[in-house]
Amino acid sequence: MAAYTIKDIATALGAEALGAVDLVVSGVAEPAAAGPDDLALAMKPEFAEGLSQGRARVAVIGPGMDWTVLGLEAAIIAPRPRYAMAGVTAAMDRGPAIEPGIHPSAVIAPSAEIGEDAAIGPFVVIGAEARIGPRARIAPHTSIGNHARIGADALLHEGVRVGHHVQIGDRFIAQPGAVLGGDGFSFVTPETSMVEQARATLGKAENAATDQSWTRIHSLGSLVIGDDVEVGSNATLDRGTIANTEIGNGTKIDNLVHIGHNCVIGQDCLICGQTGFAGSVQMGDRVVLGGKCGVNDNIVIGNDVVAAGSSKLFTNVPSGRMIMGHPAVKMDTHVEMYKALRRLPRTTRAVTELQKALSKPGDTP
Repeated sequence: MAAYTIKDIATALGAEALGAVDLVVSGVAEPAAAGPDDLALAMKPEFAEGLSQGRARVAVIGPGMDWTVLGLEAAIIAPRPRYAMAGVTAAMDRGPAIEPGIHPSAVIAPSAEIGEDAAIGPFVVIGAEARIGPRARIAPHTSIGNHARIGADALLHEGVRVGHHVQIGDRFIAQPGAVLGGDGFSFVTPETSMVEQARATLGKAENAATDQSWTRIHSLGSLVIGDDVEVGSNATLDRGTIANTEIGNGTKIDNLVHIGHNCVIGQDCLICGQTGFAGSVQMGDRVVLGGKCGVNDNIVIGNDVVAAGSSKLFTNVPSGRMIMGHPAVKMDTHVEMYKALRRLPRTTRAVTELQKALSKPGDTP
C-alpha cells in the first residue's frame, strides 16, 4: 500500500494539517483498531472516543474538535469530514490485483481492440470487434460481447458480464457479478391476455383468451452507459427493445438493482440496493431512490426527487418532490397517514361506542 505524509494528504483534500505534518501513514482504520502507521477516522466526538483504545498517532477529525487532548501527534481537520473520507479512501485503495498486460489464459477475438496499458486478467473473454479503452482493468472470468465498447480507465471486477453492442463510458466501475445488457423481459400473447384485461379494467377481466402461450419480443436495442457510472454486485441492466436503455453520467447503482428495458436514467442519480425498475421509465437528474423501491413501468420521474426506502412509485413524480410509502405520496402526507393509521384502533372503538349510544338513546345517561 502506498504511504503518504499528513501534509500531502491534507493538501490533496484541501484540508488543514496540524502538528507533526511530516508523519507518514500507509493505512486507514477506525480509531479503536488503528495502529501507529494508520490514519484514524475520528470525524465525530463519539468516534474519537475510540482513539484511547487504539495506537493511532494521527487522525482525521471534524471542525471544532481539539486534537491536542486526544493524544495525537498530528491531525487533519476537514470542514466536511465525510467528503474528506472519500478522498482518503481513494488514495489508500489498493484495488484488485490485476497484472499489467494480457494474461495468457484470456481469450480475445483477433478483431478486438485493446487500449494502451489495459490489464486483462485470467480467463477473460472478449468478443469480435469489441473495443477496450486505455488503462482499463478487466478482472478474471469477465466476458465482454462482440462490438461492445468499454471506455478509458474502466474497472470491471470478477465475473462481470457485458452483452454484445453495449456502450460504456470512461471511468466506469462494475462490481462482481453485474450483468450489463441482457435481453429485456418482453412477452406478448396472440390475443388479449388476462394482464391486459386487468390493466384496462382495473381488475375486472372478461372474455380474455386463456389458452395461449407467451411469445418473445426480441431486444434489438442496446445499453448505453455514460461516464463515471458505477454498478454494484449482481445488478442487472437490460438492453432496450428497439431504442436503447440509457444510464446518465455520474449515476451510481447499488447491489441487486434491476433496471428494465427502455429505461432512461438521468445524471448523478443514486439508486440503492434491491430497487427494481419496470420497463420504459423516464427518470431525471439527481434522483435518489432508497433501498427496495419499486418503480412502475411507463412513468416519468422528474429531477431532484428523493424516495425513502421501500417506496412504491406507481405514477408520475414531479421534480423536487420528497416521497415515501406504498403507494408513494409526499413525505409529509405519508407521515399524517401513518399517524392516522396508528390512531385507527382507538378511533374505531370510539365510533363503536357512539354507534351503540345512538342506537339506544334511552340508555344514554
